[in-house]
Amino acid sequence: MAEKTLKILVADDEPEILMVLAKMVRAEGFDVVTASDGVEAWEKVLSENPDMLILDINMPKKDGFAVLKELRTSPPDKKWRPVIIVSGRQEMDSFHQGFNLEADHYLSKPFRMEELSSAIRLMASLIPFRT
Repeated sequence: MAEKTLKILVADDEPEILMVLAKMVRAEGFDVVTASDGVEAWEKVLSENPDMLILDINMPKKDGFAVLKELRTSPPDKKWRPVIIVSGRQEMDSFHQGFNLEADHYLSKPFRMEELSSAIRLMASLIPFRT
């Protein structure tokens, strides 16, 4: 049986950052779905069923924490997916809030692309392939 390519949702409200992140994720061999705000991110979770999420925190309409909370309180078939937070927020309260909401990884901007690549590969290794 052929393995399915993982689909990763990348959500960031800064178009340049969204483009760079999406390009990097595609270069790693994953399918990419993008969103430019939290409402769109949640809609894509429901419609696209991504295997992993990369969420910015500061987004319009709904922040990344709200998307993460909604994901973690959703029905069991939608609940568990790795979530990597990428944020300019570097204060400890943001780290704690992210991990209290069950984020799997937190990267502070600016970060090296190698750091994100390593986080994605680690999280991807934990995902059983769905058919």
